Amino acid sequence: MIRTHTAQDKLNTRIFRAVHRHNLIYNTCWEDPALDRQALDLGPDDRLMVITSAGCNALDYLLAGCGEVNAVDVNPIQNALLELKTAACRTLDYDSFFSLFGKGRSPYARQMYFDSIRPELSGPARAYWDKHVGFFLGKGWRKSFYFRGTSGLLAKLVLTNAHVAHQLRDPIEELLEARSVEEQSEIYHSKIRHRIWTPWLKWFLSRSLTLSLLGVPGPQAEEITTQYPGGISQFIRDAVEAVVTELPFHDNYFWRVYFQGHYTHKCCPEYLRKENFDRLRTVVQRLKIHTTTVTDFLRHAEPGMSRFVLLDHMDWMSFHNPAGLVEEWNAILDRARPGARAIFRSAGLKVSYLDHLSVAHRGREVELGGLLRYNSSFAAELHRKDRVHTYGSFYIADLPD
Repeated sequence: MIRTHTAQDKLNTRIFRAVHRHNLIYNTCWEDPALDRQALDLGPDDRLMVITSAGCNALDYLLAGCGEVNAVDVNPIQNALLELKTAACRTLDYDSFFSLFGKGRSPYARQMYFDSIRPELSGPARAYWDKHVGFFLGKGWRKSFYFRGTSGLLAKLVLTNAHVAHQLRDPIEELLEARSVEEQSEIYHSKIRHRIWTPWLKWFLSRSLTLSLLGVPGPQAEEITTQYPGGISQFIRDAVEAVVTELPFHDNYFWRVYFQGHYTHKCCPEYLRKENFDRLRTVVQRLKIHTTTVTDFLRHAEPGMSRFVLLDHMDWMSFHNPAGLVEEWNAILDRARPGARAIFRSAGLKVSYLDHLSVAHRGREVELGGLLRYNSSFAAELHRKDRVHTYGSFYIADLPD
């Protein structure tokens, strides 16, 4: 059934596009690459395409042994961030590199940028960071880079509200110091839960502007609202509670960076670990960055792509651009190596919009659902371990041989 776009849909879309058009949205990736490594089973012969986001996972796939990684994003600012990371790892020593992307700030950020990093950047990336390198200087209300960008701004607002309005600074510190799931759960239930889930927070988390700052478009919000009992605010609450009461929190760098504003040497993405730094400087040569759509990238790419990391962008396309989603899958099928694999996530508890998508394969029109071979049990097993825990579902799909 084709759904008519309502006035509210159109307003939500305008808000989302206004937020995304000229902003850094993601300052860190919000997908767990530990799951991706298992799902993708990467090797030196693999050629992978991933939507850039903040670029952390593109670097992770290289460290996992992928032969070639193509980072693709329509937002040039997200690609500018990945360029900044790659240029910094090539030109700085480890301590300087970690001060920028581990600690999220350095009083020497400007000098490092202009003396070493800037000459390595493309023109568009240079133009952006010439104006925004101050994100790393540690000044102002948002002292860390991880409180910059729209997702960082929202994290800082929620954290400040928790500290000031609900006096949760000490309980949050206790949570960060906990060393077992049982201890985490006890602190949360006895000192945090009853204070934080106020009617105001429930209202705030359901606003279109709030979700846009998080990078959640209207169609994804609707999927959660229609599929999840209690809607968006309950989905977020359940996700937070699963993270702090069911999964180890001591190594959960996704959430901890927004509580602390920084990573630590023991709790950080793989690309920031000291033991990986020398190797990162070598393998980053196998990274290619493309500012374009997935479809346009694939139309100009050499055939033989073996891995596709599609994140959750198809939720938006299925609603706003279904014809574009068909074109994208036609391009994927056209450039894929036989038996290639795609992974993706969704806000919904179950994705059905791909099943009846009519695509071109070997000279005839067929339904995509009949071509993809899903490894549902393995995907569900990995999804339960997801340290981010903010997606409704996770998929591993093998393409035709």
